[in-house]
Amino acid sequence: MQDINYLRPETLNKAVELLDMYGSDGKILAGGTDIIIALKDRTVICKYLIDIKAIEELSNISYTSASGLSIGAAVCLNDIIECPDIKTNYSILAEAAKTLANKLLRNRATLIGNICNSSPGGDMLPAALVLEGSLEVYSINGKRDIPLKEFFLGVKKNAIKDNEIVTRIIFPPTFGIGCFLKKSRIKGHDLAQISIAAFLKDDGMLKVSLGAVAPTPILIEDFRSYRKEELVINIKEITENIMNKIKPISDVRATKEYRLSMVEYLTSEILRKLGGEN
Repeated sequence: MQDINYLRPETLNKAVELLDMYGSDGKILAGGTDIIIALKDRTVICKYLIDIKAIEELSNISYTSASGLSIGAAVCLNDIIECPDIKTNYSILAEAAKTLANKLLRNRATLIGNICNSSPGGDMLPAALVLEGSLEVYSINGKRDIPLKEFFLGVKKNAIKDNEIVTRIIFPPTFGIGCFLKKSRIKGHDLAQISIAAFLKDDGMLKVSLGAVAPTPILIEDFRSYRKEELVINIKEITENIMNKIKPISDVRATKEYRLSMVEYLTSEILRKLGGEN
């Protein structure tokens, strides 16, 4: 393990002051399930670890029908799974969270941490993308918002600057039905070989997002309008659109050919679920 100075600010202003002071030498700790492993493996190097769990405003979930859902950076996945407002209005988010690792790790792991790790196979990313998430980012220069679909720049690369903290993710009010499916090598703590989320709004707009099929998670929005009962009879049309957008590779988790085959299969399954067939 590296020789690291541990810091635990109690306010957001203090946290961004520290991050601005130390720049790339400082890293944010929320759940720690990704950063601690990276520090041990020395794939991430830092001198200062800034723990944000003591910052009260980053540990809350809020929802109103007018403004939507807000989830703070220090909220763990088990809290997302158990939140009544999320179960009722954003159930696909809870579905995805249940597939990540196990209950013990979900007591530590955070949605924002999963997003900021920016792995193409991150379990929470497809669901967050189809729900039109937007990140609130804070620094000593003030606040800015980044639509999640503009956040991912490459494998484990994103739009955060060295002196910025992602404080929360905000999902707009949304009405419709969603579903998430994931295929991994083993149950438990393993990244997806392939994952897919789909959300059909009440107005007929379909959004599909896939993980582990390109250098970043993919969001596909250019579908024509569908009614729920039209999804199954248009599986071929929708699948062809998706297959034209993905660029999977072979790696230690799966071959390119397996991923392509699984995209077709999981697309069919998820559209049947959304269409009410199973």
